Amino acid sequence: MSTVFVVVGVLGIIWNKRNFIIMLLCIEMMFFFIGLNFVFFSVFSNNISGQLCMLLILTTAAAETAVGVSLLVVAYRLTSKGSYDSLVSLRG
Repeated sequence: MSTVFVVVGVLGIIWNKRNFIIMLLCIEMMFFFIGLNFVFFSVFSNNISGQLCMLLILTTAAAETAVGVSLLVVAYRLTSKGSYDSLVSLRG
C-alpha cells in the first residue's frame, strides 16, 4: 500500500513543476512512506533496525524541508513568486 503512495509522490513531482510547495509535500510524502515500509518490515521480521532507519529518514526529511523552505523564502524575496522557475534563476 505504501508503494502506491511513493509512486503518487514521484508522479506529483514529475507533473507539478509550477508550485514548489507541492513538490516539497510530494517529497515529504515519499520519505514518510518509504520509512513506513521500513517500519512494517521491521515489525514483520521482529528486528529494530528498520525503526532506526525510519528515525534517520525522518531527520533527513526535516533537514530537506528546512533547506527547501529557506530556498523558497529567498526566491520569493527576489522574484515575488514561489514557483520552481524562480528557483532556477538562483543559480550562482
